[in-house]
Amino acid sequence: METSRDAPPASGRRQWWALVGFAAAVFVAAAIGGLGVQGTTDEYASLRQPGWAPPSWLFGPVWSLLYALIAVAGWLVWRRVGFSPALWAWTAQLVLNAIWTPLFFGAGQYGLAFAEIVLMWLAIGLTVVLFARVSRVATALLLPYWAWVTFAAALNLSIWRLNS
Repeated sequence: METSRDAPPASGRRQWWALVGFAAAVFVAAAIGGLGVQGTTDEYASLRQPGWAPPSWLFGPVWSLLYALIAVAGWLVWRRVGFSPALWAWTAQLVLNAIWTPLFFGAGQYGLAFAEIVLMWLAIGLTVVLFARVSRVATALLLPYWAWVTFAAALNLSIWRLNS
């Protein structure tokens, strides 16, 4: 395993516990977002939406897969360089991820949610750039997430404009 001089190689057991920690961090972000969408299926369905908007049932499976990829990507980078600037960016984008859903669904603040998702998109981009310096695999794992957030931002903007 390749490591930097600043991050000693983690023992096998410690590595697996770290993966559990990354999964837990992502789970917390997802849970915060999940609290923001409780009982909002009817609200989402009642919004004026573009013709290309996906059905509400699609979001759960897509986000479940993306959250798993986000956790593994963070863990892979941690294994290589420890808690570095790349992981600070990973943490920032995860916090922004947790904030978006309550803004959009819970508060119905579509414009503010759009501004926030743009910040999240930029934070994911920074994370991708920093991860690229450490691990190609971790970078590749984040690309579907970045693509989905690009789509989600376009959807957010469209819903905001259609419902203002």
